[in-house]
Amino acid sequence: MAIDYPLLAEYDFRNDTLNPDINIDLKPTAILRPYQEKALRKMFGNGRARSGVIVLPCGAGKSLVGVTACCTVRKKAIVLCNSGVSVEQWKTQFKMWSTADDSMICRFTSDAKDKPMGCAVLITTFNMITHTQKRSWEAEQTMKWIQDQEWGIMVLDEVHTIPAKMFRRVLTQVQSHTKLGLTATLVREDDKIVDLNFLIGPKLYEANWLELQKAGFIARVQCAEVWCDMSPEYYREYLSMKSLKRMLLCVMNPNKFRCTQFLIKYHEKRNDKIIVFSDNVYALKHYAKEMNKPYIYGPTSQSERITIIQNFKYNPKVNTIFVSKVADTSFDLPEANVLIQISSHGGSRRQEAQRLGRILRAKKGAIVDEFNAFFYTLVSQDTQEMAFSRKRKSFLVNQGYAYKVITKLAGMSEDNDLLYKKKEDQVTLLQQTLAANDADLEEEMDPSKPGSKRKYGNMSSMSGGDDALYLESSSKGKTLHPLFKRFRLGVK
Repeated sequence: MAIDYPLLAEYDFRNDTLNPDINIDLKPTAILRPYQEKALRKMFGNGRARSGVIVLPCGAGKSLVGVTACCTVRKKAIVLCNSGVSVEQWKTQFKMWSTADDSMICRFTSDAKDKPMGCAVLITTFNMITHTQKRSWEAEQTMKWIQDQEWGIMVLDEVHTIPAKMFRRVLTQVQSHTKLGLTATLVREDDKIVDLNFLIGPKLYEANWLELQKAGFIARVQCAEVWCDMSPEYYREYLSMKSLKRMLLCVMNPNKFRCTQFLIKYHEKRNDKIIVFSDNVYALKHYAKEMNKPYIYGPTSQSERITIIQNFKYNPKVNTIFVSKVADTSFDLPEANVLIQISSHGGSRRQEAQRLGRILRAKKGAIVDEFNAFFYTLVSQDTQEMAFSRKRKSFLVNQGYAYKVITKLAGMSEDNDLLYKKKEDQVTLLQQTLAANDADLEEEMDPSKPGSKRKYGNMSSMSGGDDALYLESSSKGKTLHPLFKRFRLGVK
């Protein structure tokens, strides 16, 4: 770390006689694409397994690369993901591409604690390994077993999260001979991304997004930034507000709502599948309820999520879903081909690229030379959102994507079915937005990232003046332990 050199760790797995081989192979149906083979050649170039990071776009088959690496090493494997949904997806991928069955694969999450003793492939989350508080007795035993094992290979999905202070503890808790990091976005808004050089190893391979697009391995995406005017009433309030309320006003802009509704109507007529992203939960609920569409956010139960996703995939009547930032990563919806972003997490380049990845999977029957996926970012004009949007675009622009700026959607002014056309309706919405309390202004907290959050407030809020009475009770009537009574009375 001090001399700024990357970690170079190699594992001679073929001559390792101490750790027994596991009976796992790729199925004959698993055919690797040329860029996947090239990435794995970089890892297994000299007959040994090198630790490092492989960067492939979302939807380009990172899971197959991870499964193939485990089948090549043929030692005990541990896979670390960032959510319970991702754990289930990895289990499905292992069963799809390899000869591993349910008896060999074990999950260790808060919902599914399979008996891990003696399993060949363990799939768990970063949070389960780094959890510092008290665990149940069973989980404690499982954790001890994981720490005592000598793992042949550790696969780290969404490896850009590892430099975080909490998650880097994973590498000290679990002992493995070789580490493979997989990600689509090797960027962070802090400067810790370089730490991966000595935490995991050097970047072994990075695919060129546009080359994969030309070859038809990922969808051809048209990126557009739609500028939405702020009505005078909204802009006047925007200029006089503090930052949190400002961001809510940008999202609740009635012209942005109308643009969203127009785009959804236009693409539903084409039988497209649409995902609408909003980081702000107040706006997410408002948009979804007004348009009568299903929505998924943090508190949505696992069963309800699966029901909504299954309907979105297979029900021709459900063509649009609204989601919060919980769907940024490891959210597998290959059918989706239109994404509309109405609010985002500041200027995060990683989030922009991960969201684009939700529609990057190659579409069946699509013509390679034509655009077959559409990515819209809706921005309120002359607001802070424009500066954020410029920063967010930088990663994708560097990958070779071009953004088209749309200042006026053709045909929108003639559509009389859109909501909030009248001035009175817009003013009513403004009053509702201004009446929103501080909890509604907050973006959704990411459950995978522990930590405190700072929010605006006044002294009456701090003392419970918003929603409860502030009561003081006398402590005279409390019963105290007789020992302390003696000290108070000065009894020797």
